[in-house]
Amino acid sequence: MNRNPFTTNPLRRRSVLAAAGTMAAAPLALAGCGGSEETGDPNKLTFLNQSRGQEAVLTALAAQYSEEQGVEITVDSPGPADYLPKLQANAQSGKMPDVYSSFNATDMASFYRAGWAKDLTEELDAGWSADFSPAIIEMSTFEEGNNLDVAPGIYTVHWETQTYGFLINPALAGFTAADAPATTGAFIDALVNAGGGNFAVAASLTPQLVQAAASNWLTDDQIAATFNGEDPWEQDAWAGAFQFLVDLKDAGVIANGALLGGQGDNPEVETAFFTQSTAAIFDASPGVSVGFKTNPEFEDYFSIGILAADGGAQPPRSPGVPGKGAVINPKSAAADNALAFVKWLTAPEQQTAFATDARILPANPEILASDAVPAQLTGFAAGVETIQLMSATFTTDVKTAIVAESERIVLGESTVDEALANIQAAQDRTS
Repeated sequence: MNRNPFTTNPLRRRSVLAAAGTMAAAPLALAGCGGSEETGDPNKLTFLNQSRGQEAVLTALAAQYSEEQGVEITVDSPGPADYLPKLQANAQSGKMPDVYSSFNATDMASFYRAGWAKDLTEELDAGWSADFSPAIIEMSTFEEGNNLDVAPGIYTVHWETQTYGFLINPALAGFTAADAPATTGAFIDALVNAGGGNFAVAASLTPQLVQAAASNWLTDDQIAATFNGEDPWEQDAWAGAFQFLVDLKDAGVIANGALLGGQGDNPEVETAFFTQSTAAIFDASPGVSVGFKTNPEFEDYFSIGILAADGGAQPPRSPGVPGKGAVINPKSAAADNALAFVKWLTAPEQQTAFATDARILPANPEILASDAVPAQLTGFAAGVETIQLMSATFTTDVKTAIVAESERIVLGESTVDEALANIQAAQDRTS
């Protein structure tokens, strides 16, 4: 299917009703078993949830829907580190949840290929697309011949837009939102002046960091061409992207002189920031919702977007990633009720609740432009207008190679040229 969402009808105007008061009063849905996969009852749904920061809001909204519609919804939230292993175990046993959280396309592709995700294209074309920006729909669309070998279609819907950038604690970083540096060089100099050793990025987020940095030299199509194996990793633009890690290392501003890696690395990085141990971190916008849950009293921080590289030929742009959303299991006994619930969950009223109470960037552009977006998300929100719109993403082998090579670069065990050669070898194995 060759489908360009930008040719569909423009989003229709809709009123937005705040749901925070109603949601707060709703009883929590019970966690645990009881979905249709185990009971055969189409009026009992299980939602396997990946997000920590949105768990409370999702659970409350599920309880509200249960009370209003008489459909029992169980929200099971194993946490981000355990989510994917649990979903894989469910798939292997054939006992998949009725609804489950969307995750990055690389990790979710195997579930889509196995038929565990309903193609939502027809539903979106019938009017549901009005609840989302065209960019979100485009980023969620698998085109014919995509490099993850997923059948053409749209398998996820999202109540969140996710961009990348930097979270800054002004008390530790030595600068405020008003005088925040705009370039990589000025950013490093500011952290050096603040004492050094106060920046962190999880190893698992280095693919997004280098993709963002590479946008200083490459267009979206050129980045996608690299992901598809049409253009080489061994080119000056990607060398410049990885050089940012080298510059951070050489300046001595990376916390503990190494990237935190392993399972749950980014939650640990976020915890260090929100407990005010780290001055600045590279993160995705959902980190703000995690911070609200981790330390709700800490609000004196801000976000900035992707930094410009000295000598860059393009304006820096955040990778475009649909944020939290849902996948519907078409094999479920409750597939019809699951679809109805997810449609309700992504409606403007509920997107507003997620934005205000979970502190996320909504997928509905009218809500995104409203005062429902918290102040800490301003830098992330600014990146939505120029967000990268990609027709491809990292293969699993390439993503693994970028993480490993980034760690080696920061430890001084690899040069940029050696790293790019190894990443190219990973690309060649999968292209």
